[in-house]
Amino acid sequence: MTAVGEIWVVDDDHSIRWVLERALVRAGFGVRTFAQVDEVLAALAVSEPAVLVSDIRMPGASGIELLYQVRQRRPTLPVIIMTAYSDLDSAVSAFQAGAFEYLPKPFDLMQAVALVQRAAQGRAEAARGAASARPSGRGAGAGAHSDPERGAKAQATQSPQAGARMSDAGLLGQAPAMQAVYRAIGRLARSDATVLLTGQSGTGKERVARALHQHSVRAERPFVAINMAAIPRDLMESELFGHERGAFTGAQTLRRGRFEQAEGGTLFLDEIGDMPAEMQTRLLRVLSEGHFYRVGGNQPVKSRVRVIAATHQDLEARVAQGLFRDDLFHRLNVIRLRLPPLAERVEDIPLLAEHFLAESAASLGVEPKQLGADALRVLCAFDWPGNVRQLENVCQWLTVMTAAHVVTMADLPPEMLPSRGAAATARPVTEAASVAAPQASGTPAVPTDAADQEEGHRQSADPEGWCEVLAKLARQQLEDPQARDLLTPLQASFERTLIEAALEATGGHRGEAARRLGLGRNTLARKIRDLGID
Repeated sequence: MTAVGEIWVVDDDHSIRWVLERALVRAGFGVRTFAQVDEVLAALAVSEPAVLVSDIRMPGASGIELLYQVRQRRPTLPVIIMTAYSDLDSAVSAFQAGAFEYLPKPFDLMQAVALVQRAAQGRAEAARGAASARPSGRGAGAGAHSDPERGAKAQATQSPQAGARMSDAGLLGQAPAMQAVYRAIGRLARSDATVLLTGQSGTGKERVARALHQHSVRAERPFVAINMAAIPRDLMESELFGHERGAFTGAQTLRRGRFEQAEGGTLFLDEIGDMPAEMQTRLLRVLSEGHFYRVGGNQPVKSRVRVIAATHQDLEARVAQGLFRDDLFHRLNVIRLRLPPLAERVEDIPLLAEHFLAESAASLGVEPKQLGADALRVLCAFDWPGNVRQLENVCQWLTVMTAAHVVTMADLPPEMLPSRGAAATARPVTEAASVAAPQASGTPAVPTDAADQEEGHRQSADPEGWCEVLAKLARQQLEDPQARDLLTPLQASFERTLIEAALEATGGHRGEAARRLGLGRNTLARKIRDLGID
């Protein structure tokens, strides 16, 4: 049997194998690497690692196929699935196949090593527990994958478009906050637990509810959604539970309510915080007893639905205020999943905007608009109080109202522009929102002569000195009446200079350079690539 501390790494990319091997060896592990699934399966016939780390997509058999094979041959072996395809379907596939964890790449090496350490430690503890509870020394202990690691936070550094796909439920995004949502959906795929979705309006709660349904064992059954805030109080009981013929004036036929319509499937109760007190009592009874009565009926109707509830309100505060039943809250709050506002996933804005612009253009039968660098910077700096829904609406507006193919800052809705009163809803451009367009091929760098450089060195001690140099360079460029699109090369040159200086000051240590510049490591890596910095 292979030593307890050995880790196997499977990836057709040699650089990934090399980087992981070096990091794991430094952490004290023995490491064995493989380029193909067939090699791993052959090795598993005679030995077994402490943890297996595998890419998801490789020539020949995939990492998911390997995972199924491992579950059959070595059921207690924790498998970590790596993927450059940071979407919902990849995450769900990995967890449905029994993955210990799902790791989008490129990833932070320290976090990847910590994840492997936790997987190895969890398996070792499970093995010790099984041994102590097994007097005869025979049998198999529970695998580490039965207690999935929940703390890893992978950081994607690829461009927004790389490996990104819209799920069938309409979910799109690669930000760490969305990866946490994908993980939760993947882990809940085999569960029938009641889920409470929380988050601001417009964050996509119904889309997540649909994803939970589509990836559950109830996927072939109905998904029925109802918004509690949109139903008049006197009609809510009939809407939910239906009514018998003659139950009240106008009830000329039997009507099946939403619980019956969703039989065997999923019932999504949106804005549950707006449900009246009397309806809360009836809902609690259905959840507790598993049956209900139609309005005017005296025969119980069985309820075999999974309930997913959602709210933008603080239900715990409403419980404290006596506006929401405490016992119903705990019935609904079996699994709570918070959806991030768009302000917490700014790196997804370019990807989402591109998708919504394409979607809007397709509905009108026109070519999709493209966002210019200045317009994209404004979108990324905006606060988006309406979240993803508001971004989708803006993209529809741009598709209809913008004449040119490329959207500029001047084409944006007036309320989004800083000069038009957007100060109340705009925030400074942070590292996540800083979107630098790569320098166009053939675009000359901003010219600087020796005198300019010397002046810059002399004035570097003055916080405003570099502004004077930049202003001088800008004036030189603007003297040319044929000058166009100066912002992109000037900005690229400015950022390239800052990044190169930071890398030089930190001895090439990207993590420290990112910290000093106020950037995330993923943002710095993207800029280094886009700006062509060696």
